[in-house]
Amino acid sequence: MKLSVVVLTMGNRPEELARAVRSALEQEHVDVEVVLVGNGVDPIGDRAGVAPFDDERVTTVHLPKNVGIPAGRNRGVEASCGDVILFLDDDGWYRSQRLGVYLRDRFAADPGLGIISFRVRDPEGGRGERRHVPRLRAGDPERSSDVTTFLGGACAVRRAAWDAAGGLPEDFFYAHEETDLAWQALNAGYRIVYDASAVMFHPAVLPTRHDMFYRYNARNRVWLARRNLPWLLAFTYLAVWVGMTLLRERKPSALKPWFKGFVEGWRKPAGPRRPISWRTAWRMTRTGRPPII
Repeated sequence: MKLSVVVLTMGNRPEELARAVRSALEQEHVDVEVVLVGNGVDPIGDRAGVAPFDDERVTTVHLPKNVGIPAGRNRGVEASCGDVILFLDDDGWYRSQRLGVYLRDRFAADPGLGIISFRVRDPEGGRGERRHVPRLRAGDPERSSDVTTFLGGACAVRRAAWDAAGGLPEDFFYAHEETDLAWQALNAGYRIVYDASAVMFHPAVLPTRHDMFYRYNARNRVWLARRNLPWLLAFTYLAVWVGMTLLRERKPSALKPWFKGFVEGWRKPAGPRRPISWRTAWRMTRTGRPPII
């Protein structure tokens, strides 16, 4: 079983990128390759002959412009050949050299396991952020469980599950693209697990640092519902998130772009509609997260 580690970069963190690549190549007793995707940049530049980029297991993909996270990762998967695909942020890294073997054995032992979402640890020793635990009861990051979505930059995906789900929705550009793939993987019969023993280290940062966060968050949530949910669940899901946003975000600086994105999500095409079955919706509910929240 070969592992393909896809690392997406914009070329602005060269030292961190080298650390990420090194941590992937140092995995012991497993066949591994690294695919570096430069989103609008040459991912290596003039460092092609410098370790770890000079390793023959490293493949580079140079995209002429920033096509967004889902499209960039899709291009990386297309250039890979592994049975299991790992997505690693360019400022993250694997501290354990046995992670690859652990993942290989987990996927080999369970053919129905489609996706593993990793535990994200703060290198400074903090407890970690609740949003990095992809379930409603996120208070204990050390507890593993079945889940209904995963972390896009800290995960491993069985290629068969990736193919069944159809890859990441490229029009999303940023936000919720993982959930779109997760729901389709669940609908294809695969399981998704949050595994606290599979660890990626990543500095603590807030998603709101991105200027487009609120707009894309809302727009893509509408697209997610329009693409994947039976209409009754879609309208309920969006009504719940409107209410939650009004309770959480009370500043006009946040609400204005959020509702702008929400309207945009209805006005613009969402892409092909592939509603999950009611049976899948019930599976998600039994897992602990019905597709209305």
